[in-house]
Amino acid sequence: MTIREVTVDELEQALATGARVVDVREPVEYTEAHVPGAVLIALGTVPQNLDAFEGDDPVYIICRSGGRSMRACEFLADQGVEAVNVAGGMIAWATSGRAVVGGDLPE
Repeated sequence: MTIREVTVDELEQALATGARVVDVREPVEYTEAHVPGAVLIALGTVPQNLDAFEGDDPVYIICRSGGRSMRACEFLADQGVEAVNVAGGMIAWATSGRAVVGGDLPE
């Protein structure tokens, strides 16, 4: 199984056209800084939240550096979900100078 990966440049372009991004880091990491519009679903809770990943379009998965998001993508692909890994994760996003937001945990 091959998981598609995108750069943060490609993620930014996808987000501009309405793509969804899911952050699979832990809540404390998410509240420190995340991609604007990202939804938090911690890696350990992905199996219980499969419905959040379903849809007609691919869902972009991000974590700190790309490892946890790749594991999430592999699991999701086994479930028939088109998931795309963001290479370099939040480290690449933030170091590229792109905007981040923090402090807001989903209810």
